[in-house]
Amino acid sequence: MTAAVPLSAHSLYRFFRAGEEETLALQGVGLDVEKGEIVAVMGPSGSGKTTLLSCLAGLDEPDGGMVRITGLPLSHQPEHLRSRLRARHIGVLFQSGNLLEHLTVAGNVRLAQRLSRTPDHARQQVRDLLDRTGIAGRADALPRQLSGGEAARAGLAVALANDPAVVLADEPTGEVDAETERRILALLRERAAAGTSMVVVTHSQAVASAADRVLRMRDGRWV
Repeated sequence: MTAAVPLSAHSLYRFFRAGEEETLALQGVGLDVEKGEIVAVMGPSGSGKTTLLSCLAGLDEPDGGMVRITGLPLSHQPEHLRSRLRARHIGVLFQSGNLLEHLTVAGNVRLAQRLSRTPDHARQQVRDLLDRTGIAGRADALPRQLSGGEAARAGLAVALANDPAVVLADEPTGEVDAETERRILALLRERAAAGTSMVVVTHSQAVASAADRVLRMRDGRWV
């Protein structure tokens, strides 16, 4: 039997209402991401990229359509089931809110590993992961003590902590210098080569060039 595609989204619709005004954030968007594939999503601000990522992560419910992770339905499921699927199969990086404020950087990574129920022998060493994301020197810092770029790298370490089947990342190289961007892209390519599927929202041409496929979005549609 053919293995399920790690990430599959079919005919996603999402709309928001404010009074009598209705905004269509997603309009029938579909996407399949193969094992080990990196897909970059580009487009202007307000085009629906972050809404798409939230729906793919099961953090926002589409008003129509379905997201499946490793063949399992993620959309329109009870929150405890969506949380379980995220913890076991998905690494998520948004532009903010990736870290628990009362835990250190290393503590956030360890918590992600515990929630995923990854066996101890299969876990990447926390310090090694922090070193690969260029944040090892801030392992004992609290989130409020980090710069924007440091917080993004710490969030990426959390997203990768459970060796997920799927990584969803919003601007993973935002607020970093060119050398750090190269290190992060090398790490993402390494994870993809090991089988992790990725959807990366980005404005960076360097990230787009490192992707296997680039999709462009405007007004909630692919263009």
